[in-house]
Amino acid sequence: MSRILIVEDEQAMLTGLRDNLEFEGYEVDTADRGDDGLKKLQTGTYDLVLLDVMLPGLSGFDVCRKSRALGIDTPIILLTARGEELDKVLGLELGADDYITKPFSLRELLARIKVILRRTGSAGNNLHQNSLVTIGNLRVSFDAYEAYLDDTPVKMSHKEFEILHYLHRHAGKIVTRDDLLDHVWGMDYQPTARTVDNFIVRLRNKVDTPDSQHIITVHGMGYKLVL
Repeated sequence: MSRILIVEDEQAMLTGLRDNLEFEGYEVDTADRGDDGLKKLQTGTYDLVLLDVMLPGLSGFDVCRKSRALGIDTPIILLTARGEELDKVLGLELGADDYITKPFSLRELLARIKVILRRTGSAGNNLHQNSLVTIGNLRVSFDAYEAYLDDTPVKMSHKEFEILHYLHRHAGKIVTRDDLLDHVWGMDYQPTARTVDNFIVRLRNKVDTPDSQHIITVHGMGYKLVL
């Protein structure tokens, strides 16, 4: 059983994360201050840490930096506030393994946890081949948010996975930009059609092969995934 430490000072968030992770079968320990979280990292054994950036005692950045300086290599996922792009970069430079922006979906968080635990061997090293689908250059697991070129992991954002998943579910059919805006971004946040086009360009660079194009533009209508 993998053991996860949550360091979060917002009580409702801390309780919700703990309850959901325990429901998923993880053993969970908690701290609501950065300095207490660092002490637990020094004295306990954990497979992964969920670490909020804004904490009393020590910030998440300080916990990350100090733990790495002490030789603690436990994987860390930073919990950051919306729009803190520079903070995300800083966190990764200080030794964090990943970050997720609040508010986030439980499904996305669980997927990121599974990816890291699988990568570090804490959840076993068996790749679930039956969950992989082939799309052009890539083999993709939409359950685990993983993509591979041959056996090499390919870095893709959460939105890229969601767009590709929606296209895959409607393979061979025309998907409009409005379809993607409604089903991937939802009603709470509406980017422009240009944003969708930019994501499609990124996906094409990863999916398409030199000999064939798999994400087709249907002019005046939208896109179509051809397998």
